[in-house]
Amino acid sequence: MRMKTTRTSSNTVDTDDTQDTHKTPTTTRKTATMELYVDSANLADIKHAASLGFISGVTTNPSLLAKEDPSLDIKTLILDIHASVGGHTSVEVISTDADGMLREADEILKWFPEATIKIPFIPEGLKAVRALSDQDIPTNVTLLFTPLQALIAANAGATYVSLFLGRLDDMASDGLRAVEDTVEVWDMHDVEALIIAASIRHPIHLLGVAKAGAHIATVPYKVLMQSMQHPLTDAGVESFLADHAKMMKAKGGA
Repeated sequence: MRMKTTRTSSNTVDTDDTQDTHKTPTTTRKTATMELYVDSANLADIKHAASLGFISGVTTNPSLLAKEDPSLDIKTLILDIHASVGGHTSVEVISTDADGMLREADEILKWFPEATIKIPFIPEGLKAVRALSDQDIPTNVTLLFTPLQALIAANAGATYVSLFLGRLDDMASDGLRAVEDTVEVWDMHDVEALIIAASIRHPIHLLGVAKAGAHIATVPYKVLMQSMQHPLTDAGVESFLADHAKMMKAKGGA
């Protein structure tokens, strides 16, 4: 049997509450660096992100897979994605009953033994999570929008809990606050499940979840590329290269 992923051990220190727009958790963890996953099923984008050296996993879902070439074999695509990145790869079930989810999980694990089984947060999904957890099969519970949903999923045995920011913001709710509150609950009770911040829409979301203390952020390829860019970086490189060329020209003419 495979061992489930567990959270890096942490120490906590008391901090003062602030009156900022987003509440500062009452405890601050000292943990490993927040991991970055790419939220995509586009193999070219995933390979490029992986080549840059900072991606440690991939999350997929039926909607992302549906955007790709319909002639592609889904199993082959997912295996190619995993081979490109290694590490975590979530594969989502589509059944809405526990027995169907478990049958799908069993089938997925036959052709992809390293898969993390992604399961929606519905009552039947929780049944499936508990059954898979009892077999030490890692699960990623998705479509979470509140700390209580995340806590319930963790108690069912989820290895990962995926909180969606962007969809909350679309409804004029505070997606970042949901992550902050979940981290605070995790710190208070030393919950082992890993918090994945999902539905990341822009670099400010990514910065926010890093400051909040999410263990992992799964990020669209476009947002990852945006997060790398800054005009002063580009200007600095151009300036250095221009100065180097000027220096070499002067040396050649000496």
